[in-house]
Amino acid sequence: MSTAAMQFEYRAIDASGGKRSGSTQASSEQEAFRQLAAQGLTPLQLRMVTGARAISGGKMSLSQLVQLTGQLSVLVSARISISEGLYSIAEQETIPAVRDVVRDVSQRVAAGETIADSLSKHPRVFSEVYVETVRGAERGGTLPKALEQLATMLERQEETRRQVKGALMYPACVTVALSGAVAFLIAYVVPKFSSMFASRGVELPIFTQILQGFGESMQGYWWAYLVAIAGAAFGLRAAWQNPQGRQFIDRLLHKVPYVKKILIGLAIQRFAQVLGVSIGAGLGLIESLDLAGKSAGRPMLSADVERLTVKVRSGGRLSECLPACAYLTPFTKRMLAAGENAAELPRMCGVVARHYERETSHLTKNIATVIEPLMVVIIAGVVMVIALAIFLPMWSMVTLMG
Repeated sequence: MSTAAMQFEYRAIDASGGKRSGSTQASSEQEAFRQLAAQGLTPLQLRMVTGARAISGGKMSLSQLVQLTGQLSVLVSARISISEGLYSIAEQETIPAVRDVVRDVSQRVAAGETIADSLSKHPRVFSEVYVETVRGAERGGTLPKALEQLATMLERQEETRRQVKGALMYPACVTVALSGAVAFLIAYVVPKFSSMFASRGVELPIFTQILQGFGESMQGYWWAYLVAIAGAAFGLRAAWQNPQGRQFIDRLLHKVPYVKKILIGLAIQRFAQVLGVSIGAGLGLIESLDLAGKSAGRPMLSADVERLTVKVRSGGRLSECLPACAYLTPFTKRMLAAGENAAELPRMCGVVARHYERETSHLTKNIATVIEPLMVVIIAGVVMVIALAIFLPMWSMVTLMG
C-alpha cells in the first residue's frame, strides 16, 4: 500500500461533550486517531474514504437536487449543524453518487469552509446560480429563506421539464413508427412490385423508378444511411454545444409559431425565477441579472440580458433599460418596472414566473392537439406517394391486359 495520505471520516466528541464530525488526512488509521486526540477529540467512528478524488465528478438528477435542497432548508431553519445534518443525510442515502457528494460537502463544511464554497466544488451538481444564491444568502443571513426558494424554483423547473417531455412523447413515438413503416415499404415493398411490373413488360413511371432506386439503395447500402443519420445527430449536437451554432438553431426554432410561444414562456419563467430568488437572497441587481441571463437557457434572451446588464452597470435604472430588451414581453417589462419602483422586485418576479408557468403548462398540454392535424396530413401524404408508386404501373398493366 502506498504511504500517501488517505482521507478518513470521523465522528467524535470534543472536550465539552459536543458531537463533531468531519474528515482528516493521515497515512494510517492509527495516525488519524493520534491527530484527532491531539485536537482534543475522542473518536466514536473512523473510517477510510475510498475514491475521494473522484467525488467532484458525481452527477445528481434534478429531482434528487430538489430533495436535497429541501432537506438543507429544514436543517438550516431548525438550526441544526450543517455538517452533522448532511452527514446524517449521507448515511441514510442509498444512491452512491448522491451519498458521495453530500458526504464531501459535509466534510468540507466541518473543516471550516462556507456552504457555498463547499457546494462550488461540485459544479456538475450545483450550478453557478445555486452556489452564488447560497453565497449571497450566507452573507445576508437569509439562508433558510433562500434555500426554501431554491427548492421551490427547482421543483417547478422539474415539473415543467416533465410536462414538456410528456407532451413530446406522443409526436416522437408517432414519428419513429412512421419512419420505420415508410422505410420498410420503400426498401422492400416498392422494389418487389416494381420488379413484378417490369417482368410483365409494364413501363414504370418515373415516379415509381425513383422510389425503386431509392429502395434498392437502402437495401444495398443500409449502413451508409445509418452512418448518415448518426452523423447528422452528432453534427446537430456539436452545433448546439457551439455558441454560434446554438444561437443559429435557437433563431430557427423561434420562427416556428407554436414552438416560439413555448420557448419564450419557458425562458422568461426561468429568468424571472432566478432573478427573484437571487435578489431575495441578498445579491445585487447586476449580479442577479447576470445569473438570470446565463440560466435562462435561450441564447437570444441571454444576449439581450447581457446588454441590459451593461446598461444597468453604467448607471441606468432597470425600468429605463428594459424597453431595449426585445426578447422580454411587454407584460414582463411592466411587472419588473413596477417591482423596481415599489421596491418589491422579488415579489414581481414571482408574479411573472407564475404567469408564464401557467401559460407554458397550458401550451405544452395542447401540443398533441396542435400536432395531430399536421401528423394526419403527413401520414396521408406519405401513404398517397407510396400508393401512387404502386397503383400507377398497376393501372398500366391492367390496360395492357385489356
